[in-house]
Amino acid sequence: MAGRLRTIDARTLADAVLEPPGYAVKDLLVQGLHILAGAPKTGKSWLALWLCQQVAGGEKVWGHPTQQGTVLYLCLEDGYRRLQDRLLDITEDPSENLYLATHAGTLADGLAGQIETFVREHGRVSLIVIDTLQKVRETCTDNTYARDYADLARLKELADRCKTTVLLVHHLCKQYDSDPLNRVSGTAGMSGAVPFPVSWTVKMKKKQKETQDILSYHTQAAGCSDKARAKASGGRQPIEECGRTGL
Repeated sequence: MAGRLRTIDARTLADAVLEPPGYAVKDLLVQGLHILAGAPKTGKSWLALWLCQQVAGGEKVWGHPTQQGTVLYLCLEDGYRRLQDRLLDITEDPSENLYLATHAGTLADGLAGQIETFVREHGRVSLIVIDTLQKVRETCTDNTYARDYADLARLKELADRCKTTVLLVHHLCKQYDSDPLNRVSGTAGMSGAVPFPVSWTVKMKKKQKETQDILSYHTQAAGCSDKARAKASGGRQPIEECGRTGL
């Protein structure tokens, strides 16, 4: 027996004074689980690293204040040499609050314990980025809604336990869809388990056209060098669109 349900009546809940959720980037990345999805080679990892540096240094992101604190970036598809090159292109003053790792366990093999240990050792952690989601999932042929939902639910629970913001870097489907949620690779379980299903979906455009300031290419927003912008975009033009839902 699981025991009796723990309930609260609506009036008590309405009158309760609850602690507001924390955030990494105000109005963009609040405490909880988020997905950053984009097509291959569109600069997702550059954007993720820049976000980490901005939060660790307490600098604004597209005009939005950040909650300065410790940041953990799990860059699981790169080595330290490549990370160093990118970091030095992004900033001349890397933050001591930003910690980077190129190897980590999987959901089935110790990832949660590693992250919880890091949080205990460093106190308040403002942001954790996992780049990419696929690197921490168990390799199997089960591509069902149930598996997607279960994996994302475990990461949401981890974010809640650690009282931090977790951002997952992921891919888009090859097939276009006008709904940003349907463009995230995987089943509907990917967005179903996430309170903030898509923080951003990014797509590089082939032809230049005007965009809103907040949609401008992230290295431009960061004040990066032309060299860094060229590296990140592969010579392509700025981001064409940025679908933000659940924010």
